[in-house]
Amino acid sequence: MTKAHEEIINFIASGPSSKAVTGFMASEEAQQRVEELIRKQKREGLLPDEAEELSDFVQLEKLMRQAKARARTLLGRE
Repeated sequence: MTKAHEEIINFIASGPSSKAVTGFMASEEAQQRVEELIRKQKREGLLPDEAEELSDFVQLEKLMRQAKARARTLLGRE
């Protein structure tokens, strides 16, 4: 199983355009994985590697929100 945050890392590494950044959404698989981790965290707690995976995803998701805002600003200047 691919870790949820790897999808965001792969997207960033591909050198996307500002337009692509504004349209980025995590795949259904990644979203389901994050939801699964959140449910497990609430029910029984996470294993250390699962907690790290969730934390990494949350940090990258915050970064992507900031990148989307900046990309929208840049696109508005064109």
